[in-house]
Amino acid sequence: MIGRLVVIGLGLIGGSFAKGVRESGLCREVVGMDLDPQSRLLAVELGVVDRCEEDLALACQGADVIQLAVPILAMERLLGKLAALDLGTAILTDVGSAKGNVVRAARQVFGNNLARFVPGHPIAGSEQSGVEASNAELFRRHKVILTPLPETEPSALQVVDTLWRALGADVEHMQIQRHDEVLAATSHLPHLLAFGLVDSLAKRNENLDIFRYAAGGFRDFTRIAGSDPVMWHDIFLANREAVLRTLDTFRSDLDALRDAVDAGDGHQLLGVFTRARVAREHFGKILARRAYVEKMSTNDLVFLGQPGGSLKGRVRVPGDKSISHRSIMLGALADGTTEVDGFLEGEDALATLQAFRDMGVVIEGPHHGRVTIHGVGLHGLKAPPGPIYLGNSGTSMRLLAGLLAAQTFDSVLTGDASLSKRPMNRVANPLRDMGAVIETAADGRPPLTIRGGQALKGFNYTLPMASAQVKSCLLLAGLYAQGRTSVTEPAPTRDHTERMLRGFGYPVSVTGPSASVESGHTLHATRIEVPGDISSAAFFLVAASIAEGSDLVLEHVGINPTRTGVIDILRLMGADITLVNPREVGGEPVADLHVRAAALKGIDMPLALVPLAIDEFPVLFVAAACAQGRTILRGAQELRVKESDRIQVMADGLLALGVKCEPTADGIVIDGGPIAGGEVHGHGDHRIAMAFSVAALRASAPIRIHDCANVATSFPNFLALCGQVGIRVSEEGKS
Repeated sequence: MIGRLVVIGLGLIGGSFAKGVRESGLCREVVGMDLDPQSRLLAVELGVVDRCEEDLALACQGADVIQLAVPILAMERLLGKLAALDLGTAILTDVGSAKGNVVRAARQVFGNNLARFVPGHPIAGSEQSGVEASNAELFRRHKVILTPLPETEPSALQVVDTLWRALGADVEHMQIQRHDEVLAATSHLPHLLAFGLVDSLAKRNENLDIFRYAAGGFRDFTRIAGSDPVMWHDIFLANREAVLRTLDTFRSDLDALRDAVDAGDGHQLLGVFTRARVAREHFGKILARRAYVEKMSTNDLVFLGQPGGSLKGRVRVPGDKSISHRSIMLGALADGTTEVDGFLEGEDALATLQAFRDMGVVIEGPHHGRVTIHGVGLHGLKAPPGPIYLGNSGTSMRLLAGLLAAQTFDSVLTGDASLSKRPMNRVANPLRDMGAVIETAADGRPPLTIRGGQALKGFNYTLPMASAQVKSCLLLAGLYAQGRTSVTEPAPTRDHTERMLRGFGYPVSVTGPSASVESGHTLHATRIEVPGDISSAAFFLVAASIAEGSDLVLEHVGINPTRTGVIDILRLMGADITLVNPREVGGEPVADLHVRAAALKGIDMPLALVPLAIDEFPVLFVAAACAQGRTILRGAQELRVKESDRIQVMADGLLALGVKCEPTADGIVIDGGPIAGGEVHGHGDHRIAMAFSVAALRASAPIRIHDCANVATSFPNFLALCGQVGIRVSEEGKS
């Protein structure tokens, strides 16, 4: 692509860039320049460059791109020398970690002639240094930030961008000031603290004992104090303004911590520690939405389901996801401390938990399903530091929209690529009717921007389509709205919100199909035991029904009458399911489900049961494929706007396995019969992946299911439980 690349400064970064570009084939000749004779000699011997020059003018002659890879305080002198040369149309770029200082130096010597200057900064390094450590792979899957100037020519920017991408880097463009602020916080401040801490401890009288008994945490934190002092001296001086601002903010936070220790304020300390513990993982999930790491074929997690087998034993499925979500929300808004047992530690429920941490709620756990929530009261939430990221959880986004519509602060709700395609006007429009100010992306999709400080008014709303999420959203908004908020649904949906509000001492009126709340009451902390999720149990109910010889007990499953549609439908199809030891726990009905293999028959699914089994239909389609005769589903158009178009995706998969079926606008027609082996796609939808895992029990050959990574969203130990009861499905390549 270019004729000649010149790299000035053949250390680790410059040498690795030169070697990588040389091996990429994008450049006809790579020329190195360094003041150290030994480095020049090694650069040629090791194949880092084609040739080296000692003289700057000779090295730059005929250059298309000149990379400046010298220490940051040496950059000013180098730029002065380059300004005295005739560089023609050569593009200048650099690798300095403080861009403001470099750009100021460039403007001093080049004036306004910077159209061919592209400042850059690769965020990569190694314990080794020098040209002998040059590594063409050093930048692969690492960030490179380019900070073009207003006058930088797009063609010059494109060339530099392309060179870095050729080395496997993840390239981003950023404003200079923003770059320096970000790096001051993420790189410069940690180094400053490490240098300062080690120096402070080394000066103490008991320094020998301090270092003698230092454990791994001390060594990990202070490892970076072994970095090059001269290089970091240069960086701190070059980026001192941004470093000082970041240091002042940190010093203020440190003072607050000191005050908390001094006052014995354990609540303040617990808040800092619990937020910090999960921060790295949380932000990693947010960043993973983008090309943060190189896309690889291994991202396609494949399940391999083997034919045959029967289910035996007793198991407990994970906690109910709907109840887990609501336990965090209402526990956070209650007065006092709420204890939760059986919390589902899947990504969706964890997204809700993190959202409330972002809004200042102290939450301990989860640990083995136990969570402790230190409630802040209905009016105690604080403005989050940035957008609230909810991953793939539509429940989190829709319910939180109702809560946040009445807060005093602005908020933004975002999610992953899948959630960003899902419709949110079904909650945004009625909330607007209550007085909320909510902005969405095109077609009512996320992100949702919610303006705080609005006075909501209660109203009567009739749902156009049965939806527990919309009903719950409006009831939660009604906790803050003036007067009464009443929601009427066309068909029954899960009533966990109404039950749990009562459990927290908040009055809820339910009259026929309508549920109502009034503002002015208080939530009081309570204890919640989350029952097993019937949506998770559904996969094993169907599996044990279709696998000959099966006899399985699912322990402590929630049998809320608004959720038991899957049991009713399976019984209509001939399934042998018995409820054992029915009881009530925390306001929710619970039982053990005993299921035995049975000969299923096709049915016309009753419309009244559709809303009560809306999440279980993917695996019910598998039951229909194994049943004798025809099964017809109508009135389930909501399935087309879940994590995937579940009607079409299941139909495509069943057809690929030789099952005769026909999708319709609001349902499907399935003719039961033999199931062949083959390949199907989960489309990133956990319920699709798990449904086809169950289908493998009756297949004539193995079923490969692509795109299964999101099973962790709702059922983290699905494969382990499958192995425990006798379903032979595993991650491909693992036993």
